[in-house]
Amino acid sequence: MSAGWLRRRFLPKGPLPAPRPPRPHTSPVPYRRPRFLRGSGSCPGTADAPSLPEARPVRCPARSRTLPWNAGYAEIINAEKSEFNEDQAACGKLCIQRCEFGAEEDQEWLTLCPEEFLTGHYWALFDGHGGPAAAILAANTLHSCLRRQLAAIVEGMVATQPPMHLSGRCICPSDPQFVEEKGIKTEDLVIGALENAFQECDEVIGRELEAAGQVGGCTALVAVSLQGKLYVANAGDSRAILVRRDEVRPLSSEFTPETERQRIQQLAFVYPELLAGEFTRLEFPRRLKGDDLGQKVLFRDHHMNGWSYKCVEKSDLKYPLIHGQGRQARLLGTLAVSRGLGDHQLRVLDTNIQLKPFLLSVPQVTVLDMDQLELQEEDVVVMATDGLWDVLSNEQVAQMVRSFLLGTQEDPHR
Repeated sequence: MSAGWLRRRFLPKGPLPAPRPPRPHTSPVPYRRPRFLRGSGSCPGTADAPSLPEARPVRCPARSRTLPWNAGYAEIINAEKSEFNEDQAACGKLCIQRCEFGAEEDQEWLTLCPEEFLTGHYWALFDGHGGPAAAILAANTLHSCLRRQLAAIVEGMVATQPPMHLSGRCICPSDPQFVEEKGIKTEDLVIGALENAFQECDEVIGRELEAAGQVGGCTALVAVSLQGKLYVANAGDSRAILVRRDEVRPLSSEFTPETERQRIQQLAFVYPELLAGEFTRLEFPRRLKGDDLGQKVLFRDHHMNGWSYKCVEKSDLKYPLIHGQGRQARLLGTLAVSRGLGDHQLRVLDTNIQLKPFLLSVPQVTVLDMDQLELQEEDVVVMATDGLWDVLSNEQVAQMVRSFLLGTQEDPHR
């Protein structure tokens, strides 16, 4: 991959719109309207974009060639917003080749579907913060990272059981037994490919934004249909649900400072220098005041699910590592999510304390066996960012979907 082509291809030549600054410790959390990404499955309404034609041209990142949209690239959906909006979505067909890529730059990106070995489909939502750059890069690169990761392990995916050696060579006669005892299945290879793709994309975003002198991050919610299974990978506070006639099934979990409290506190316990003496890792029901000194108050640490009491010391009066409740919880008083892509340059306001060490780019992956579920036409997967889930529950969204489907049975575009 030639250096800098991502910046030249996907980021604006001029300065980006001014990013939202990190919220001060005392600033309230503003109300956010639901953000529906048209055509991305975010809104169960009638505003869905038209279906894609069989060969819709899309610019190939390598040397601006035009390819069919389904040649392994994601169609970028932006709900008729400005091109450089913090909300981004993508979908497309994943074409996975058996052969390895050559050394030329174009071959790293160019995959032609007639040579495909496995095919799947890909949908993704990216909710940016601190500027649109990270979301734009993620929407344009994550699918390619995933395709490369899947191509690297495709031989193991089509085997009855993933082999110990990808070449099929058996060094030890007991290798198949060891793999079986570990319970390693084909879906575990796909999960690993998704995890590696998120990590690779995060590294690309970090390099490109640093080189461009830009900042920002984004959450990522991805769904991949492959070999009869649906893989939902989430890093952030977006959410996916499966809506059926008589069931609503969550397909992801949100990652916020509150839901990952123990992991974050554990990191601060092992590496206290990350807090630079400005924060306390301990959690209290409220921020302590000077009058609390010497009193025994409720607290909990990284090793605790329950609560206990401790005598308040002067160090406990520092700003909490995680502060706030529910949607108002903030990591280091700055960020409302604990997983995502980017944010390599993000620092606490007026300090040099970095947030990236506390953030994970690794997604949680949920696997849905579509063959076993015997899915029907009325079964729908809804993917949406926190703008929807802040104001509607799973059941409310499911009811909207069911009502919409019930009223469009005669619609030829249903």
